[in-house]
Amino acid sequence: MAAVGCWPRVLLQVLVVFRIASPGWGLYFHLGETERKCFIEEIPDETMVIGNYRTQLFDKQREEYLPATPGLGMFVEVKDPDEKVVLSRQYGSEGRFTFTSHTPGDHQICLHSNSTKFSLFAGGMLRVHLDIQVGEHANDYAEIAAKDKLSELQLRVRQLLEQIEQIQKEQNYQRWREERFRLTSESTNQRVLWWSIVQTLILVAIGVWQMRHLKSFFEAKKLV
Repeated sequence: MAAVGCWPRVLLQVLVVFRIASPGWGLYFHLGETERKCFIEEIPDETMVIGNYRTQLFDKQREEYLPATPGLGMFVEVKDPDEKVVLSRQYGSEGRFTFTSHTPGDHQICLHSNSTKFSLFAGGMLRVHLDIQVGEHANDYAEIAAKDKLSELQLRVRQLLEQIEQIQKEQNYQRWREERFRLTSESTNQRVLWWSIVQTLILVAIGVWQMRHLKSFFEAKKLV
């Protein structure tokens, strides 16, 4: 990835996350003072993604993780499959980031701590709790219902419509992946075919050369 070359002193760990049952997932991980961690998420085009995170610092005296101080910041960077930066912003010790995909495929979501606040670590580790929601799962329907004054039935209908829209986006994305795989397979098969033809021509040429060479050798020795 391009990020590896740009960060020679940063440890980049890429975790590929496959969405099996739900397009949302949550986890926590640890960051050192010079670490940068990235996650790869498969996202259809025109899909909203919301990430919520909070940080904790390890207290050596209490031997437990406590909420990080407000002065500690987190830098979030998101790149699309074409390595274009979709989001690049500094946040606080706890926050939310939002972006909308415009290109289907693997999006790289990277986080690292504020480089000007390393003294707060005191050699310890930073624990980051991260929750990613994709598509209609990113919507806060309670807030939408209160804002638009929707009844329970209207809200349910809206949820179903957005779920159908998200399913259509997923289907379009899968068709796009199938098309890419088919083109790759056809290109590979064509290259294998041409390579086989070239190998055959080389073998025939070597055989003809050997026969002519042997014939010249026998004629020179007056064996034929």
